[in-house]
Amino acid sequence: MDSLTRKLVIEFLSDFVTPSRLEKIQQVLSGRTRHVTVVLEDIYQPHNASAVLRSCECFGVQDVHIIENRNDYEINPEVVMGATKWLNLHRYRDGEFNTKACLSKLKQQGYQLIATSPHEDDFTPLNLPLDKPVALLFGTEQEGLSPLAKQMADYFVRIPMAGFTESFNISVSAAICLYELTNRLRKSDIPWPLTEDQHDELQLAWLKASIKSPELLVKRFLETRPANH
Repeated sequence: MDSLTRKLVIEFLSDFVTPSRLEKIQQVLSGRTRHVTVVLEDIYQPHNASAVLRSCECFGVQDVHIIENRNDYEINPEVVMGATKWLNLHRYRDGEFNTKACLSKLKQQGYQLIATSPHEDDFTPLNLPLDKPVALLFGTEQEGLSPLAKQMADYFVRIPMAGFTESFNISVSAAICLYELTNRLRKSDIPWPLTEDQHDELQLAWLKASIKSPELLVKRFLETRPANH
């Protein structure tokens, strides 16, 4: 669908949602970003996996990249609270080298790979450079990130601890990192918001998610639309 047609479809579908829903979609879109993304490698506890998705949605991070090597990624609907409806989940599960495929793709897209680890001392969420897009890498609850993920990372980030315990669990770590980084982004001059095309693509997707039988409505609209419009 070209950008002009997409805008016309958005205008058409907007009549099928309440004004308050439309206002909410616009409000959330204004805070959405792809400047920060999250990568989850082999997370296997449904509670933690779902809590990370919920944090991403709450803090306006649109994309989550899910690497499944040994463990299947399961979502707990009672924890995620519908957050997946508003996110883009990218799953890497079919190849032999899923970690490499995911991280290589993100590097090609211009992301700096930031491995989270309590044992490395490059940066904290308060001073991690954000001038380029960043992908935060989180590993398994027991073993952390794989050696390959650490090897491919550009930098490491850790959360300073004041107690005897070495680290937070993954869901808390993700929430802390995302809170700090998205707050810093929104106070900066960095061009973190969505592009116009990204904005329209998400608005269309979210309108469809808010309407009964959206594809049928769109089909009928396109069929009856004059050819020169």
